[in-house]
Amino acid sequence: MNYFITDDDPSVRAMLKDIIVDEDLGEIVSEASDGAGINDALLINHKVDILLIDMLMPNQDGITTIQALRSYKGKIVMISQVESKELIGEAYSIGVEYYVTKPINRLEVINILKKVNERIQLENSINGIKDSLNLLNPLPVKRQKNTFRERNIQSAGSFVLSELGIFEEKGSKDLLNILKCLSLHEESSDSYDYVLPSLKTMFHNVSELKLGSSDHKDIKKEVKACEQRIRRCIYHALTHIAALGIDDYSNPTFEKYASKLFEYSQVMKTMQRLKNEDVISPAHTRINTKKFIHALYTETKKQMGS
Repeated sequence: MNYFITDDDPSVRAMLKDIIVDEDLGEIVSEASDGAGINDALLINHKVDILLIDMLMPNQDGITTIQALRSYKGKIVMISQVESKELIGEAYSIGVEYYVTKPINRLEVINILKKVNERIQLENSINGIKDSLNLLNPLPVKRQKNTFRERNIQSAGSFVLSELGIFEEKGSKDLLNILKCLSLHEESSDSYDYVLPSLKTMFHNVSELKLGSSDHKDIKKEVKACEQRIRRCIYHALTHIAALGIDDYSNPTFEKYASKLFEYSQVMKTMQRLKNEDVISPAHTRINTKKFIHALYTETKKQMGS
């Protein structure tokens, strides 16, 4: 990934450069001490993937700089010690992807930049698949079409799971397999208003997909294990979203997913528990699995452009 760092404090720029280089997160292609010299042509010519920019600078602040950009399509990470929710909300509304607080915390920067890198990679993968689909001959056999659709929905699903902070969880593979099964099931459905199958059917189909032709006992055992993995995965997603809400109600990921994927009352309860530092296990947290899977499938199809 190519980075462009804009901050009026040379020590901050040096610290960010050290973090990026030490963690092998990419290459710093250029830097600036103010936003006045930043424009679309500069960023595009340097092939900048991620713009790190300070909110408050002496001549031209970060928000004004970002608002002036029209053609730059890379990701933007805002850096500032400002804690005003109004200003932070304004930054998110004009295209900022993430927010890094000052003084710089090394672990926070590493975590955020890894997430941004992962998101870019997923988007590139999705765009690559879409380009491949656009180049396809309109006369391929149906199985070829399904194969590309499966790849597409897996990539789009991976992107959504990444936003939910559960891409690396064990149950994420089960969720991706469920998305694939639902996509194939909807493709073969003659109904205009597609209705999701029962949870039991979903878990059974995914277990058969994983084990192949196994006996009934093995399938039954895998169904139970699959259900537990998915439940824990959803619990971690709930905790992740609740943590984002505690930090900032206007966080775009929180606003996008809190009420779509979960019971909003449960999100509020989880936020309160996190504030109180209460330790609550997944087994003692009410999870609406079908609501989550239904919303996840809908969001994944939106990501695909369906």
